[in-house]
Amino acid sequence: MKNNFVSTRVVKALSIVAVAAVILVSNPLNTFANGGDKKITLNEEQVSVQYIGSKDNSVVFRVEFENPTAAKFWLIIKNDAGDVIYRKQFSETHFAKSINFQKEEADIHPTFVIRNGDNEIVRQFAVTRTVTENTVVTKL
Repeated sequence: MKNNFVSTRVVKALSIVAVAAVILVSNPLNTFANGGDKKITLNEEQVSVQYIGSKDNSVVFRVEFENPTAAKFWLIIKNDAGDVIYRKQFSETHFAKSINFQKEEADIHPTFVIRNGDNEIVRQFAVTRTVTENTVVTKL
């Protein structure tokens, strides 16, 4: 009878270990059954940063980002020294924003970053202001 009691305990213990192993192994399979954890990647074609021109006393850029999954992303703008001057999170599918920089006497070098998780797209510009003076002399 003691032999039967020991084998019953061993069978129960092995059954519990087997059930635990099945649960641990099948858990990742359940996540893949629902689409899994999809990583959103950025590509160069999704991001467009264009110089629009000068308006009043500012320089205007247009930032556009095609975000078909509506995933959250950051728009970060840095100045010449690399300091962040603008940072905001968005989740629009067709993002478009005009950015104005006040005209400066010196050149400016803005950097635009679209960041989604570990992925980022960077666009850098150099804005050089050249003033041309025209002198007209007329005979009176």
